[in-house]
Amino acid sequence: MKEMTYEFPIEGGDFIKAGHASSNVKKILNQLSLDPAIIRRIAVAMYEAEVNVVAHAYRGTMKVFISPAAIRVRVEDEGPGIPDIEKAMQEGYSTASDKVREMGFGAGMGLSNIKKNTDKLEIQSKINQGTVIEMITRIKSKGA
Repeated sequence: MKEMTYEFPIEGGDFIKAGHASSNVKKILNQLSLDPAIIRRIAVAMYEAEVNVVAHAYRGTMKVFISPAAIRVRVEDEGPGIPDIEKAMQEGYSTASDKVREMGFGAGMGLSNIKKNTDKLEIQSKINQGTVIEMITRIKSKGA
């Protein structure tokens, strides 16, 4: 398998399209016959990142880099930023609006679920500018 790159725009507030990128990448990874457990981990982490952009930012971009060794996902958004990343990583902590919660999102599990489903997670955020999330999930061969 040679390296592949995909890019997906994400619009803030567009809950109808939330999950578009993760669904597309899941199909691609299935076509590559990757381990279903790895595919599930990547899809969950990507979905959580997408929903975070939709719920909290104005817009963003998700870039996916698929190589024989790993799947790397970089999500960049334009939004309010995360004031306290350590606090935001705690399960159940949420800054989601009441409107977002009424739609069934904003339970405060997004970042912690991303961390659980990736091998490496880095978050950088600037107040009133946005957030960048880099996640890496290593691909283990089925025989390993």
